[in-house]
Amino acid sequence: MKTTRLTLRTLAAAAALSCGLTALPAMADTNSLIGWAMMPANTFADGPTTGQFASGAGGNPLPLINKQSVQGFSAVLNGPVAGTYLYMPDNGFGTQGNSADALLRMYALRPDFKTVNGGSGSISAVDYNSGAQLAGFTKPSQITLADPDRKLGFKIQADYSNYYNKATNPAVDASIRAGRLLTGADFDIEAVRKDKNGNLWFGEEFGPFLVKTDASGKVLRSEVGMDGVKSPQNPYLNGGTPTLGGSRGFEGMAINPNGDKLYTLLEGSVTGDAPNSLRINAFSVDQEAYTGERWKYKLDAAGTNIGDMTALNDHEFIIIERNNATATGGGTPFKKIFRIDLNKVDADGYVSKSEVVDLMNIADPHDLNGDGKTSFTFPYVTIESVLVLDANTLLVANDNNYPGTGGRDAGSDKTEFLMIHLANPVPEPSTYALLLAGLGVVAATARRRRQG
Repeated sequence: MKTTRLTLRTLAAAAALSCGLTALPAMADTNSLIGWAMMPANTFADGPTTGQFASGAGGNPLPLINKQSVQGFSAVLNGPVAGTYLYMPDNGFGTQGNSADALLRMYALRPDFKTVNGGSGSISAVDYNSGAQLAGFTKPSQITLADPDRKLGFKIQADYSNYYNKATNPAVDASIRAGRLLTGADFDIEAVRKDKNGNLWFGEEFGPFLVKTDASGKVLRSEVGMDGVKSPQNPYLNGGTPTLGGSRGFEGMAINPNGDKLYTLLEGSVTGDAPNSLRINAFSVDQEAYTGERWKYKLDAAGTNIGDMTALNDHEFIIIERNNATATGGGTPFKKIFRIDLNKVDADGYVSKSEVVDLMNIADPHDLNGDGKTSFTFPYVTIESVLVLDANTLLVANDNNYPGTGGRDAGSDKTEFLMIHLANPVPEPSTYALLLAGLGVVAATARRRRQG
């Protein structure tokens, strides 16, 4: 055991070194920006034409001919090597009705964080399996979700000749039909976790459903719904009354350190629940069923939505909470990260909650984002990705809702990546088992691609 612990500590130290963390000076007792990077709004990948049903903004006209937008990041996982990350965009352009040509994907990238010791602040695409740097977001940098074995229980966009099954609309791209690729008309994916077997579980909002795939994005089973919870877009609603508002499904989803239990967090209140009360439900990976365990999360008085949820251990989690206000849109932006404990419940049944970071009040003594200020704010509408790098450091990124505008200025919002030093450390996740599982997944995906 001593040898194992030493090896794991060595791995952790190497990972931190590759991120530039160990080279940073000691920080004051305040939440501080220690790394910043930015991806331009107009960052694209190969793929079929997208944006045919959406509206342009910020001087960026749609559609995007023969390309997909690498934007709208709603979840993040560690990448194949230290310092790389796997980011998941959501359904495309925000609604089921405008995203039928937006592919559901995950992209691998490496931020070259600007720190006090240097760094360009830029983002580069990397190979999804090896982490090797690439010239752009081409096929080796990504996986695309698909249902080639027809596991899902309802028709998807690929089953139709024309988008939205309307003869007046353009024909569905041949690659979508041939591969039965999933699009933003099928699911609005907002969360992703890797289980102990290396499979991926996506939390989405149209059902809301859980969607299980292998490491390459191939659907492995039918979608998993939740009893008594249906959104207006649920394909099984059949004229019934929804019990959840639109776009209020599984915005957050965590997985325990063992990789065998998911914790789903709804973004909206279920009919009959108290206002601003959000359900957290436990789901067994082994049984592929909900366990019956349920908790309640209470939104802050200033909060309207949650953005992400990630585990610290078996009972503690961190959650992004926000409102819709921005720097340019009026109102007071509320963007915070909270820590909750499922083992501590108040008299009203809500889990305990304490503030970790106010994303509108972060010290930036070295002006890493170059705005001429020594304090940093993160005023975007949606902030939907958080990853614990170590007990003192969080990685946070916004969903820029491409080609949406209004976060910092009138142009299309950029995607910003933050490394935040925490004044008060959080328990560091014990994710070595998942890390090792992830390495196995990388190898398996590589073999599958070679065989294909």
